[in-house]
Amino acid sequence: MGFRFNLGIETEFFVLRRDAQGRAVPLSPRDTLDKPAYDVRTLLDNLPWLDELVSAMNQLGWGVYSFDHEDGPGQFEIDFDYADALTMADRFTFFRLMAKEIAHKHGLIASFMPKPFADRTGSGAHFNMSLADLSSGANLFETADKAPGQVSALAHQFIAGVLRHAPAICAVIAPTVNSYKRLVAQGSMSGFTWAPVFICYGNNNRTNMLRIPSPGGRVECRAADISCNPYLGAAMILAAGLEGIREQLDPGPPNLVNAYTLSAEERAERGLHRLPRTLGEAVEAFAADPLSRTVFGDAMFEAFVDYKRGEWEAYHSSVSDWEQARYLEFF
Repeated sequence: MGFRFNLGIETEFFVLRRDAQGRAVPLSPRDTLDKPAYDVRTLLDNLPWLDELVSAMNQLGWGVYSFDHEDGPGQFEIDFDYADALTMADRFTFFRLMAKEIAHKHGLIASFMPKPFADRTGSGAHFNMSLADLSSGANLFETADKAPGQVSALAHQFIAGVLRHAPAICAVIAPTVNSYKRLVAQGSMSGFTWAPVFICYGNNNRTNMLRIPSPGGRVECRAADISCNPYLGAAMILAAGLEGIREQLDPGPPNLVNAYTLSAEERAERGLHRLPRTLGEAVEAFAADPLSRTVFGDAMFEAFVDYKRGEWEAYHSSVSDWEQARYLEFF
């Protein structure tokens, strides 16, 4: 179709140490704030491993342009230059290996679990996406209107395709049982989790699944988490977006308000539907959507569905600490 798919993935992850009781805790004993995002003191306490990791990324030519302490104690984010989707998927995959090995060298654990702590923010891997002209390299999502939240008609068609297939896509970009403990409106000591719950798009609004940051020229998928397979996730989103372009789909009006605070009646009026609430629900949506088999091919489609159904069944066969605390002496 004459496009290049450009992608930037934000890396959120936890770096932790084991305490005397074997619990995973932040490296810095000062990392105890309820809202620690961008805290310089505790970032400096983590500088030895962080400097080594960022320096390695820059030596590889990835162009790190920001790194910070994120919203949970022990949580960090590193952002680097976008690239074509295949290059970005390669870098993202290698990043997780590199971060784990450098953390291990410092006696630490780099965790890419989406929601390691129930009362803290989870770790996303937001996909920042655009299509470029294959010949000129021009960004085809940009528009002459530079007002906040503005993207081209092509970008809106791409968005519409992704929204159409959002439940199936969710199984791939949020691929674990634990992923769906991140996709909730509440649950963080910092207040909102800023993870999407509803299938919608809009302006510079972090409650939308698809967000158009300011300035425009890209679309951000906020449902993806740090455990995802970037090759499969990017393939599913790209195929859905291209379908939207081929069929010239209309995504409808954007959601410009905090979707967390809308009542059920208000959501119904706006046509906002929930993302899958569990891995089981997402996998069944994936299995039912013809796009999934088209993108994966028969063999991988069957293997993915079987494996993820098995993961969901295994989860339900386990007995958690929560269950013991609630039921062991209740009846």
